[in-house]
Amino acid sequence: MKTLVTSSVKKASEFIKRGEVVAFPTETVYGLGADVYNEEAVKKIFYAKMRPPDNPLIVHVHNYSQIESIVKKITPVAEKIIDKFFPGPITIVLKKNDVISEYISGGLDTVAIRLPSLQLTQKFIKECGVPLAAPSANLSGSPSPTSWNHVYFDLNGRIPCILKGPNCKIGLESTVVDCTQKFPVILRPGIISSEELKTIFPDVKIYNPRGYIRPKSPGMKYKHYAPKAKVILINNQVDLEKYNIKFSESAFIGFMKVRNFKKVKRLNDLRDYARSLFDFFRKCDKMKIKTIYCQTVPPEGLGLAIMNRLIKASHNE
Repeated sequence: MKTLVTSSVKKASEFIKRGEVVAFPTETVYGLGADVYNEEAVKKIFYAKMRPPDNPLIVHVHNYSQIESIVKKITPVAEKIIDKFFPGPITIVLKKNDVISEYISGGLDTVAIRLPSLQLTQKFIKECGVPLAAPSANLSGSPSPTSWNHVYFDLNGRIPCILKGPNCKIGLESTVVDCTQKFPVILRPGIISSEELKTIFPDVKIYNPRGYIRPKSPGMKYKHYAPKAKVILINNQVDLEKYNIKFSESAFIGFMKVRNFKKVKRLNDLRDYARSLFDFFRKCDKMKIKTIYCQTVPPEGLGLAIMNRLIKASHNE
């Protein structure tokens, strides 16, 4: 299969209309989309990514009416989130209606939905004429793609089309919130933090693994976001000195001043960390780095999302 890279929304949408998959940019990471109503097209996402079938997909929409067309009810909790944060890097989970395939829902009775803020994405979904089921456009388990080049590296020859757009300005996947209960539950942290959600929901909760038998959201199961290199989390210089580091095979990302590593990414702030992390992982893989030392951050605000990705990348599950 030859993979077309195009900047044309119209050309890319023609693939969706033919029942194919297309990688496209969003403000968070690049997604791999298929017509939400075409089960055979949705199956191609799992084949291309080599993704486990019980890992739900997020449905991307371009307006409110598309949300109404795929859920049983938009709950009061969801209404408040939509009013406050849509369009943007946040995903709501609601009870699905029968048009949503179990391949999209991971066999559950819920569906995850978001309306991206990137205008190119909105234009693309509108041109397709249907909502798009879309996980990240990478091989399953590897770092999420934040540029079209990342997608091409992973999926060239496995998908027919990439809609070329800007590098993703956020760099981490969306915050996912379960809106099926009386109070919202954060299933996956993202740039929209629990602190922000608490401004409208003082009783917002953060996902407890014991409360969910099966994952309602991507990122709740399996090893995720991982480079080929071993990822080691360190807090400070004292932690770093505990390791017998082979500098010629190692890399560092964080805020501390370090020397001798083969590759180093010095960060300015948490936004820089979020935006740079997956790209740094991929660059380390190209350089055949064997160990990446990642500086931890306090698990609050955006720091919670960063730590979620770092822990997922550093643990076998």
